[in-house]
Amino acid sequence: MPHPDYADMTLRMAAAVLLGCLIGLNRFARHKAAGLRTHGLVSLGAAIATIAAAFDPGADAQTVSRVVQGLVTGVGFIGAGVILHNNARVQGLTTAASLWAAAILGIACGSGRYVVCLLGFAFAMVILLCGRFIEHLVARLLRWQPKDDDESDN
Repeated sequence: MPHPDYADMTLRMAAAVLLGCLIGLNRFARHKAAGLRTHGLVSLGAAIATIAAAFDPGADAQTVSRVVQGLVTGVGFIGAGVILHNNARVQGLTTAASLWAAAILGIACGSGRYVVCLLGFAFAMVILLCGRFIEHLVARLLRWQPKDDDESDN
């Protein structure tokens, strides 16, 4: 693996923190369980793990692949922690999914895949910012009226 370039590593981690925190701001603004700090830390942690694996002197592509696989699976457990069951109603799925997406963005940042990071972030924010509106628009077009207690943006 290449010799560590500390400026490049810093940029990768900073990009992960920035994107994770921006996603977290959306969740915070909606008063959800995981906000700016949680999303930023998940994204940063994924970036650090990816960078550490990629720049390990004995690392190869399989090493990095195993780290990424572990992150993708492991973050699911964090997401499970924000999913609540209230009287047969599930809440927190969108926040859990946004944490998982923040981790994946962190992996992409840690890998130095900035175009993938920016595109993925843009799509994630469109979903988070416009998703409820689109769901309600489609519901109206199909003449289906969601109940008041339906929370499509949990």
